Amino acid sequence: MSGGLTAGAGAAAASGASGTGFAPAISCPSVADRVGQVPARAQAEVQRNLQQLENQIAEANQRLATSAGEGGANFVQNAILGPLRDKRVAVLQRIQIAFERAGAQPPAGLQGLATCAVQDDGTGNNNGDQGNGDQNNGDQGNGDQNNGDQGNGDQNNGDQGNGDQNNGDQGNGEQNNGGAAGQISCPAVADRLGQVPARAQAEVQRNLQLLENQIAEANQRLATSAGEGGANFVQNAILGPLRDKRVATLQRIQIAFQRAGAQPPAGLQTLGTCELRNGAPGNGDNNGNDGNNGNDGNDGNDGNDGDQARGPVPADFVDIRSVRPNVSTPRTQQNGSRGTFSVDCGRNERRIFNSDNVIVAPGVSNGAQHTHDYVGNVSTNNQSTNESLLAASTTCRNGDKSTHYWPVVRALGQQEFDANRRGGGLDLNVGKILTPVSVQITFKGNPTSKVVPAPQFLRIITGNARVGGAEPNAGWTCTGFENRQLTDKYPLCPRGSRLVRVFDFQSCWDGANIDSANHRTHVTFPQADGACPQGFQPIPALEHRLVYNVPQGPNFAVDGFPEELHKPITDHSDFISLMNEQQMKQVVDCINSGRRCR
Repeated sequence: MSGGLTAGAGAAAASGASGTGFAPAISCPSVADRVGQVPARAQAEVQRNLQQLENQIAEANQRLATSAGEGGANFVQNAILGPLRDKRVAVLQRIQIAFERAGAQPPAGLQGLATCAVQDDGTGNNNGDQGNGDQNNGDQGNGDQNNGDQGNGDQNNGDQGNGDQNNGDQGNGEQNNGGAAGQISCPAVADRLGQVPARAQAEVQRNLQLLENQIAEANQRLATSAGEGGANFVQNAILGPLRDKRVATLQRIQIAFQRAGAQPPAGLQTLGTCELRNGAPGNGDNNGNDGNNGNDGNDGNDGNDGDQARGPVPADFVDIRSVRPNVSTPRTQQNGSRGTFSVDCGRNERRIFNSDNVIVAPGVSNGAQHTHDYVGNVSTNNQSTNESLLAASTTCRNGDKSTHYWPVVRALGQQEFDANRRGGGLDLNVGKILTPVSVQITFKGNPTSKVVPAPQFLRIITGNARVGGAEPNAGWTCTGFENRQLTDKYPLCPRGSRLVRVFDFQSCWDGANIDSANHRTHVTFPQADGACPQGFQPIPALEHRLVYNVPQGPNFAVDGFPEELHKPITDHSDFISLMNEQQMKQVVDCINSGRRCR
């Protein structure tokens, strides 16, 4: 690591500000040794924030020492560890932003280093107050049954993360919410599985459905128990048992992979913890009192009646006028295909929305955890099959039944119908859904050769819903400035200019497959000169261009997974081709003959 940033700074974080003798002390994961090579432009900011992490641990240890014996069973978790985690999340976000500002890829997994614990006091007992939190989860987990002994083995660390997020938001939030039930939100699992072996598919699907049933049962318990118990009733009686059940189910998914002779997906156990999202107006302020205590990382994002998602932050926005032109296209050669074929499928005036993703998470309700706009096929949801899509109607004027969908853009600070629903406010996607001013769906040619027909049922995803994921190529720009595009910032457009999203889809196909395990390797992008790589052939190049009227200033955001902080780099778009042979022939003939067709 450069610039004098060494693992030594992280060593103190790993051990905490050590106590005297066997006195309890707070232990946090090391950060400095995880940031790797720090760009020269980011070193001062990164060093400042690493020092801030150390100061936070010292302050928390001071609080721990001076508050011994205070509070109830979960005092340490709620009053010290929870706020500490929120402060660390904010600082870790600033480290990521420092890398981004320096034009470098932020270190992966920093947010996973936010949760701290109280070290054992040397007696062999769980750490006093903190142990009581684990004991609570031990009580909850006893029926949860499938964990058996194994649940308690993980509980100390697992429940710190659990309580960290949930006790802060939910234990105290429940105390202040005036009996409003809210709803439980859990991390998506289906999109983290990748290719499921054939021998494991039935077992995996059964357990994915079980995860959904567990959430439904927990929400039912939440609704029928409003007002029961004390400050930590929701955490101890609902969220804790739910986590234990989910951990057991996620383990069964891992085992199903192993039995099929495949490597289980990494990190599934981190998806066990769920959160309570309160639905009543203003409750977010109450919930946020503990969860956002000292949280300087939200940078004012706990506006919008308190239920604003974590992100975006001001650093996610940039004036488009400050961006240099950066869009270049390869010149079309003599044998290239110059034509275009445009399809009018409307702007989703019918407001067809859902938070499913039939490509990535077929059969899973709310598999996207964010809301999609749909144009084209009117029936697309998690239950769709090729046959059901072919049988449905379409919004496309030429009768094309293909489906096109992308995350909605929202105006922040305004209410929408899904404020208390999964995929919307319960998954931290808040604000008024904006209908595009225009949606242009265009198929283009290849600069070096003629195009070949794309197969019916071909599935393509462009962009990536995960920060740090592959091919984050979705572009943001403004009308009048479309020779400059951004992937990792939202553009602030001057008055008279409108926000534009541009999605260029992979247009080189492997000639055999309509999909692949990661939904990417069966298609790829052309090389720098426009030619397809060896083994791939050019198909009509799909482009989605969406134009919006958005509020002035940093007051809009794209929907995303709750943990992705509404970063613009997570933008993406999806396509399933349902053109029949005749429709595809019209597209190919138009493009290869150099015409412009509609």
